[in-house]
Amino acid sequence: MRIRFFGAIIFPLLALLPGSYTVAAEPLKVRIGWVVTPAQLTPVLFKKKEILKHYGKSYVVDPIRFRGSALQITALAAGEVDIAALSFSAFALAIQNAGMNDLRAVADVFQDGIEGHYSIEYLVRADSGINSVQDLKGKRLADNGIGGAIDMAMRRHLRKHGLEDKRDYTVTEVRFPNMGAMLHEKKVDLIGVLMPFAAGAKKKGPVKTLFTMKEAMGPSQMIFWSAREPFLSKNRPALIDFFEDQQRALKWFLDPKNRDEALGIIAQFTKRDAKQYASWVFTDKDMYRDPNSLLNVQALRSNIALQRELGFLKIDIDVDKHVDMSLVKEAGKRLN
Repeated sequence: MRIRFFGAIIFPLLALLPGSYTVAAEPLKVRIGWVVTPAQLTPVLFKKKEILKHYGKSYVVDPIRFRGSALQITALAAGEVDIAALSFSAFALAIQNAGMNDLRAVADVFQDGIEGHYSIEYLVRADSGINSVQDLKGKRLADNGIGGAIDMAMRRHLRKHGLEDKRDYTVTEVRFPNMGAMLHEKKVDLIGVLMPFAAGAKKKGPVKTLFTMKEAMGPSQMIFWSAREPFLSKNRPALIDFFEDQQRALKWFLDPKNRDEALGIIAQFTKRDAKQYASWVFTDKDMYRDPNSLLNVQALRSNIALQRELGFLKIDIDVDKHVDMSLVKEAGKRLN
């Protein structure tokens, strides 16, 4: 009893003394979803710990791999992930179907259709005889998911040329790694594919780009980080530290003087030769990543309006109410 009494009196007093020791709070674990690298840098972005200011102090990162954006909606709803890498199509469906009215778009991952950068390609075999969109009538088209961003851009472009799904063509869902083989084996006539899978398809045999996603729908806020508002509010100070380091790391990866080392980090993670990335990663053949992680809100509004136009969305969404860039902006001020 005397020991408990002594502890109850002395330890609170020690906490008031200069240089006294207190128990530090555990750093926030930020669980982040990702699908494919290097398009999404999430699993490698925090590898270079020596340039990070707050890692291990106020936050740590736990990258969690998913097969696609849609699966991350379920994980968000179940509290199994804190930040999801969603396409604009998955983001809108999370609000409509999962009732996530507290979902917020917080930071850019990559964009399509930005001048001077890569745009997703719709490829056909060079010997297919397909030379225009009208030549796709009666053909079999493949993309990575019906109702997804690549699918919607394709449908819109074909609609502009008078072609409609089921009446004039059929669509098959194919995983990105299998698309090149499906095209060259003549199981499908067109594939909608992004890097590095587009490069893989080109290596398998002669192909040509019939059109790009930019031609189909202009700029797209293709993939972006999204989180629920209670998580953002509860952990705001730690998340500003997180976004400060995230932007610091992103700028390092995008800096041409660090490119060789950056490609080495990516190659080590993916267990591939860095030479496979040298011709396109962090060049004009790569997707655009905003160095300040700012969302292209105008593109996001347009993208979700298209989703509604094509019938994949049943409700009108006020995009601005679901965007919160205050964290990345506040973090960015620390770097400037």
